[in-house]
Amino acid sequence: MPEYQITLVRRQRIARDTMALWFDTNGATYQFRPGQHADFAFLQPSPEHERDNSRTFSLANSPQDKGQIMIALRMRESAFKTALKAALLGTKFQVSRPRGSFVLHADATRPAVFLAGGIGITPMRSILHWAAQERLPHKLYLFYSNRHLGDAAFLEELEDLATQNPYFRFIPTLTGVESPAWHYEHGPIDRSLLARYLDGLNGPVYYAAGPSGMVAAMASLLHGSGVSDDDIKTEEFGDYKDHQSPRR
Repeated sequence: MPEYQITLVRRQRIARDTMALWFDTNGATYQFRPGQHADFAFLQPSPEHERDNSRTFSLANSPQDKGQIMIALRMRESAFKTALKAALLGTKFQVSRPRGSFVLHADATRPAVFLAGGIGITPMRSILHWAAQERLPHKLYLFYSNRHLGDAAFLEELEDLATQNPYFRFIPTLTGVESPAWHYEHGPIDRSLLARYLDGLNGPVYYAAGPSGMVAAMASLLHGSGVSDDDIKTEEFGDYKDHQSPRR
């Protein structure tokens, strides 16, 4: 499975129970397409973690970040994530070749609409940074749903991207108790929210990523609006329960 050896070089809390980790590729060229994912494992796992030593994570950074790989994850209780949280900087890992088709479509005449729930933002972060760096002409819309303000990873960074890229529109929303510091949308991503920002629900290519229930709800919403399967890409992140799903 693993193909490359990488080194943990940085770790940072980016939201409630959410951590970002950066790895150095040790001089190797690690090529991936924005939005893809890969399998990560400790190079030398401790005996108690040998049977739980691999997870799949979206690559959250842009391929233009040469020599680096970044991931972000919810820090739920599991042997692997506990070991990952405690790992010293300099710890060696293995990462597989990247894979996945959750990548930006080539036709720039069609908008891309990203529907993110929680940590499902990670592959979209990769795509959005890369699109800005490449100055792509695609119209990009990001609807980003979290329960509370403290759960929204990369919020300020995404706000900055929206000011830098004239083709990018950022629409975050909270589904929990309203915060006085919040000046965006409230409530779930639904048909009325999409309609307020999109000229029409048919025409864009849609990208939905997050917990399984959220992704299923987005697919149902889009199908009910007449959007074809060919125009919907999805990435399910399980339900953040590591004993049920190895993803993220």
